[in-house]
Formats: sequence, structure tokens, C-alpha cells
Amino acid sequence: MQKLLFHEIHQKSRLSVKEVNEALKEFDLYSTQWSILFCIKQFGSMTQKEIWQYLNVEAPTVTRTVARLEESGWVERREGVDKRERIVYLTERAEEAVPQITKRILEVEEKLVSSLTENEQAQLIELLKKIGNEAGQEKDVSHD
Repeated sequence: MQKLLFHEIHQKSRLSVKEVNEALKEFDLYSTQWSILFCIKQFGSMTQKEIWQYLNVEAPTVTRTVARLEESGWVERREGVDKRERIVYLTERAEEAVPQITKRILEVEEKLVSSLTENEQAQLIELLKKIGNEAGQEKDVSHD
């Protein structure tokens, strides 16, 4: 049965993304965009490189998504110390909306894990953190 692990993770991931995208429609956002907004809210302003490294996605994907977020008024990019470096900040609009968006995402999360006890939810989070986490390099988003 261990051979079904990837399949189960993939299927639950797809379900989660589908449900989150549905919840984000009212904000005119998609899960990929929310992931970036969430990162910046959790960790503060970040370079585009820091964002793609944290999210484990390709640099061009983050560049395109950040550009769309900027066009929509969710983020602002500024030059870093190195003029080639772009630092991404949340706009006032995003700062005001993130708590409401977070509330909707938490509602989706509660629905998705409603069959799990509190202990099982905590255990699931800890187990997921262990997957692919070499030498503890992943940022822990549970600590504000």
C-alpha cells in the first residue's frame, strides 16, 4: 500500500487546489497567486528569488504571477540593493484583504480535514513537513 502514497498526496493536493480556487473566486484570485500573497504576509517583503525558492516553482512562473498580482493591485515590486533584484511587497489593498481571504481559506481547510481529530491534523502537518525536507531548510509558516 505504500506505493499509493504519491497518488494519495497528488489527489488530495488537486482537491485542495480546486476547493481553494473556488473560495478565491470572490477575490478574483487563484491558489498560485494566494500562495505568493501568503508568503509575503507570513515572512514580510521577499525577493522574487526567495519566493520561487520557498514555493519550489520555476522562476518564470513566479515572475509571471507577480506581474499579474502587480497589475491587479495586490503587490508592488521595488528595486533591491542590486538593481537587478526585485523585492515584492503587499499593497495596502492586499494588507486589508488578506485577513478576509485567510478566513475563507481556513473555512476550506476546516471542511477538508473535518474527518480528522485535532491530534490527527497536527500529526498530518508534522508528517507533511518531513517529506522532502532535507536538513530542516523549509521555513516554518506556523510561527508568526
